[in-house]
Amino acid sequence: MTIRVLRPGLLMSVQDRGRHGHQHVGLCPGGAMDVISLTIANALVGNPSEAAAVELTVLGPDLEFADDTLVALAGGDFDSTLPHNRPVLVPAGGRVSISRAERGARAYLAVAGGIAVEPVLGSRSTYLPGRFGGLQGRVLKRGDKIPLLPEAAELSRQRFAKLKNKRAQSVRWSAPPFTVPDREPIVLHAIEGEHFGHFDAAMQRAFFDTVWKITSDSNRMGFRLAGATLARANNEEILSAPTCLGSVQVPANGVPIALMADHQTTGGYPRIAEIASADVPRLAQLGPGGALHFARCGLDMAAELRKDMKNRLDTALRGIAWEYGE
Repeated sequence: MTIRVLRPGLLMSVQDRGRHGHQHVGLCPGGAMDVISLTIANALVGNPSEAAAVELTVLGPDLEFADDTLVALAGGDFDSTLPHNRPVLVPAGGRVSISRAERGARAYLAVAGGIAVEPVLGSRSTYLPGRFGGLQGRVLKRGDKIPLLPEAAELSRQRFAKLKNKRAQSVRWSAPPFTVPDREPIVLHAIEGEHFGHFDAAMQRAFFDTVWKITSDSNRMGFRLAGATLARANNEEILSAPTCLGSVQVPANGVPIALMADHQTTGGYPRIAEIASADVPRLAQLGPGGALHFARCGLDMAAELRKDMKNRLDTALRGIAWEYGE
């Protein structure tokens, strides 16, 4: 079973929760930019959270389904022939058109059983800088046939039959979009980074007072932030050190970079802040020109934000499981 790409989307790739445990050899986890929306998409079609799906960025594709397929589109609000945030049984030969994002920037198309590409180092995620994982280590293009499990059609029909509150080929309910911004600028909570003290008081204030915008040369490795230019007061050499998802680095040009899913594993730029992990998926929903500002927080608040997000996600997942009679 396959899904045929009639028209590709922008930066469209196979992603899962990433390949963890390899940073010590220079390989970042990668995976979905918005893991919360990926988790919701998988739950909507009855998959475990680690199943692979198709990540869409800003502009979606036209697709053709070879057989009956239970699908869900979750995350950013795209102009689409598919209803959002709910399971849909697409019939054999059915075509789906997904156009531009109207709110948010990324969405995840999950299918019953997951995308069946071969795993590499324990993950099916596409790592674009390394050109491996996913489908031939690249973005999806016109004419590609995205592989599904051989039993995906039967699995799709069985799962759809279990759903409560059905209406035609879908359901009467939808899952909440946790990470999609209602308005901008969004607020991101940030902890002072290791090198926060290398910037004087004026630069520290500028970091937290500025409304930053995502530049057009941002990608899955990092979001460049246009706004104030941050100059270091302390210009002593910084040794290269480990970096992580959500680190905010300041290169010599003073333009901050928020590290995203495909970030490098080490870096020698000063790290002015660390974005709270609960807020990183929300940042991933901003496209070029998206606006944000930072709010100072400590470790305790960051932990509370993470706990709150987990509780809300768990509640949504329990609701979806109930609709499947579980």
